[in-house]
Amino acid sequence: MTKGNEVDDLKKRALEYHAFPVPGKLTVESSKPCETQGDLSLAYTPGVAAPVLEIQADPDCAYRYTNKGNLIAVISDGTAVLGLGNVGALASKPVMEGKAVLFKRFAGIDVFDIEVNAKTPDEFIETVVNIAPTFGGINLEDIAAPHCFYIENELKKRLNIPVFHDDQHGTAVIVAGALLNALEIQGKTLPKAKIVFLGAGAAGCSCAKLLQSMGATHITMVDRSGVLDTNRQDLHDNNRVLAVAPSHANTLADVMHDADVFIGVSAKNALDAALVKRMAKNPIIFALANPDPEILPSVAHAIRDDILMATGRSDFPNQVNNALCFPYLFKGALNAKATQITEAMKIAAAHALSELAREPVPADVLAAYGLNTLTFGKDYIIPKPFDRRLLDKISTAVANAAKV
Repeated sequence: MTKGNEVDDLKKRALEYHAFPVPGKLTVESSKPCETQGDLSLAYTPGVAAPVLEIQADPDCAYRYTNKGNLIAVISDGTAVLGLGNVGALASKPVMEGKAVLFKRFAGIDVFDIEVNAKTPDEFIETVVNIAPTFGGINLEDIAAPHCFYIENELKKRLNIPVFHDDQHGTAVIVAGALLNALEIQGKTLPKAKIVFLGAGAAGCSCAKLLQSMGATHITMVDRSGVLDTNRQDLHDNNRVLAVAPSHANTLADVMHDADVFIGVSAKNALDAALVKRMAKNPIIFALANPDPEILPSVAHAIRDDILMATGRSDFPNQVNNALCFPYLFKGALNAKATQITEAMKIAAAHALSELAREPVPADVLAAYGLNTLTFGKDYIIPKPFDRRLLDKISTAVANAAKV
């Protein structure tokens, strides 16, 4: 089958998957019986008045008598959907439904997907604030930078439930967890590693900031215009704090010499093969652009044999995938009844991921991926998404960090 036919086949199967046997990927089901007149009198009037009055007297009772404590809103304005760009709120709905499926499949968390037509960031913020009483947490999704930073910061100020922009912080947690292991395998440490980021949007900035809070001291950010330095006049608040002092190094090529780590959150084929040769001994490359990475593993490994590599794809080793974070981080936050998701909670999640990859891999995980063996090393630095241990490991670590 040619590549064109493969693409056409995938499109056909994807459309059929979403259309049949019923449209979409979500349904709402009752968690209580409603088969008799007695059931109906409890589910609705007159019995429902009892929990209403309890919640009126004590709002925390909503966690006892409603689904608030296990219900997340996945909310988008459709301005930065996957690699498709600003497709609009309605067109983002399949992605938000997909996110909901992952929350339910991996952590048993219920989700309402909400797509908001908002003319301004402030209009979006007001919408979320007004519907927030329904939920135990807010997962912001596919919102373009720099508005995503402002929206998240304002919502965190105004709400007393966790607010989490997964494109930023979910990516950061996964990258941090994987990088801790990659550095150990390659004989390097986070404080001493020379790290280069290509891409200074939501994901890149959040990853860099989390790594800094975990001890990284040598991070250089590069975007389409070159190195982020303090002379640049086009930076916004969230990437200006990552700018370095001006120097002769102005391009990606300039800063790749002796780099220990390259982290790409940019575009297909953005890392030239010649630059890989400039990196330090035992380099680490996280080429995370989807669906096509900044450099293919086959190309990178053909250049030199001491590389450790990760991508965002499931058909290559070391998939850096947000599904390893957001369901379990939110589960921990909900279990702890946290009012926000802190830096300590994100760091705890990253360390939990790192630690789990070092443990023996269960037989059911090997079977799910058609493998006979899988051990901690260059081709396995981060757990697989279908590892059932992720739920307990990460949610417990996050809940414990929330209580500190």
